[in-house]
Amino acid sequence: RLQKLKEMFISKFGSAPKFYARAPGRVNLIGEHIDYCGYAVLPMAIEQDILIAVEPVQTQVVQLANTNSSYSDFSTSVNNIQINKTKPQWHNYFLCGLKGIQEHFGLNNPTGMNCLLDGTIPPSSGLSSSSALVCCAGLVTLRANGKTLSKVELAEICTKSERYIGTEGGGMDQSISFLAEEGTAKLIEFSPLRATDVRLPSGATFVIANSCVEMNKAATSHYNIRVMECRLATKLLSKSKGLEWKKMLRLHDVQTNLGVSLEEMLTIVEEVLHPEPYSTEEICKCLGITPEELHSQILSQNMQDVSTFKLYQRAKHVYSEAARVLEFKKICSEAPANALQLLGELMKQSHISCREMYECSCPELDRLVNICLQFGAIGSRLTGAGWGGCTVSMVPTDKLNTFLKNVKKAYYQTDGQRLAVENNNLFATKPGRGALVFVEA
Repeated sequence: RLQKLKEMFISKFGSAPKFYARAPGRVNLIGEHIDYCGYAVLPMAIEQDILIAVEPVQTQVVQLANTNSSYSDFSTSVNNIQINKTKPQWHNYFLCGLKGIQEHFGLNNPTGMNCLLDGTIPPSSGLSSSSALVCCAGLVTLRANGKTLSKVELAEICTKSERYIGTEGGGMDQSISFLAEEGTAKLIEFSPLRATDVRLPSGATFVIANSCVEMNKAATSHYNIRVMECRLATKLLSKSKGLEWKKMLRLHDVQTNLGVSLEEMLTIVEEVLHPEPYSTEEICKCLGITPEELHSQILSQNMQDVSTFKLYQRAKHVYSEAARVLEFKKICSEAPANALQLLGELMKQSHISCREMYECSCPELDRLVNICLQFGAIGSRLTGAGWGGCTVSMVPTDKLNTFLKNVKKAYYQTDGQRLAVENNNLFATKPGRGALVFVEA
């Protein structure tokens, strides 16, 4: 693959690349939609990645090309980075990483670059292809400008810089992209950012299956609405408990300030919030603020037209999912005889909560989860933002081949479009390593 990339680079730019950078995609085993609420998540890097061949140049221009001809070439001056939020095209994700590093170091005369990108992560599949591209671009810019940062600093800068495109992400994707190590999943905690190895039990393999329904976080408002609903739930819960609600931004802040367990938080949600959707009027009344204050101080720009919010369901999902992550890690550490069954049960509960409480599933994902469970998966759930994208299933290793064959037949071979792409869309994976830069020997 590297040789092929090098040859394409030479034919495109007329000279050889000076170095390469790669950043992996990821699959989140458990802990969906809770990183931006401040809670720990449990992802692993996958072997699929973004690989960029790079040649720093004297002109202050960045030229971007892609091995996939459906993505058009792009070039821009490094001193005038414009990121278009309305059309999240591939090069804008590269520009996020570039801009993040430039701004961090306050680079006045950043180095120009010729870059050729090759990606093996299925796009818009919930396997974090966009964050891997942001991370890879950050790494490329860092190296081309002769700067160094720790992996943790890089992850934090790339998390912030992906927001240039309008996605209010929480940092899981960028963290695992940099902090991943081969052979182990990671428990990723935030504020401060840290990663702990989680050894997955033997005897099972994780299988990713793409529903073939594309979901682009930056292009849809579902994702950002959920972020806002969690923020509003934070405010209402804080106010009801006499906390300084204006300072509280994440559901985790409420738990920390009250000093209670996740189970107790679930009880508080039951007491304070009602299952019926809240109108903007009711939220203003609860908080004692005007609609203008709500729009200018709490809701983000693209939320101004949303008029109802489900707070009870979102908070319930977040606190129960945060508890499932800790339980998952505990089972992996203690490795009881029935570890696989227990982990499978947590994955199933997570999917039900994503479907019913967070409403981030879709009919195709539900069907795929059911097919995977029917053909022998011990646990299966949507992974990534949802509304399309992939499922992850835990399958007994000795049943892997039959499982793959049956899922192919039941989900992919019933549909011509899916059949054409099944090889990239159904695969077993093991924990891969994190982002790195390498030079040919």
